[in-house]
Amino acid sequence: MATGTEEPTLTVDELAARAGVTVRTIRFYSTRGLLPPPVIGPRRVGHYGRDHLSRLALIEELQHLGMTLAAIERYLERLPPDLSAQDLAIHRALVASWAPDSAEDATRAELERRAGRALSEEDIDRLAAMGVLVRADGPDSYRLDLGLLRLGVELLDVPIPHETILAARTVLLEHTREAAYELTRLFRDEVWTPYRNQGSDPEHVAAMKSLSAHMQPLVVQALVTAFQRSLKEELRAAFQAE
Repeated sequence: MATGTEEPTLTVDELAARAGVTVRTIRFYSTRGLLPPPVIGPRRVGHYGRDHLSRLALIEELQHLGMTLAAIERYLERLPPDLSAQDLAIHRALVASWAPDSAEDATRAELERRAGRALSEEDIDRLAAMGVLVRADGPDSYRLDLGLLRLGVELLDVPIPHETILAARTVLLEHTREAAYELTRLFRDEVWTPYRNQGSDPEHVAAMKSLSAHMQPLVVQALVTAFQRSLKEELRAAFQAE
């Protein structure tokens, strides 16, 4: 069942359209335990909610990182079972900063299908200001940043100026890049260099390949978890001080 407070209302076809995947993919993920089961309503129809959308978005970002399905399963298994859609969005936002850029050309109709809602001209302007899309040469033609689209659509309903959202995004990107740089430097100096000094010993080469394959998902999850805890502590302290 969905963990969010919003009542699940999406059918499996609507969930697939909102997430940009096929119904078959959703059913496959469900059988692997990557998605929680839907809420069963009248006539035995399953209904899905925001936490399902957020989890699908997180799976997509982990795939962009090159993680195998088995690695994604292990990643999701280590997450607390009661994460809300907002918590999953935090995980996805930080994971997205590690993923390679992904872009797609879309018409207005395709953009709205991806967004799962009708978009006003003001909405388009806000998405453009957040770097989610750029207007292409043709009418109603856009270049979408798929890694930011779902998060940007969520932010459309946040009652704060988009300048504040942009400032927050800049802070996040700057600090995640700094963390990525320092972690890469640490890995290079403390792990890679000693292995390299061992020469071409096949056992050391195999060990390095295994370590490299497992390092990135572990570091991503550690970073996301640490950020999430720190954010909650800072927000609690800030609002208690008022």
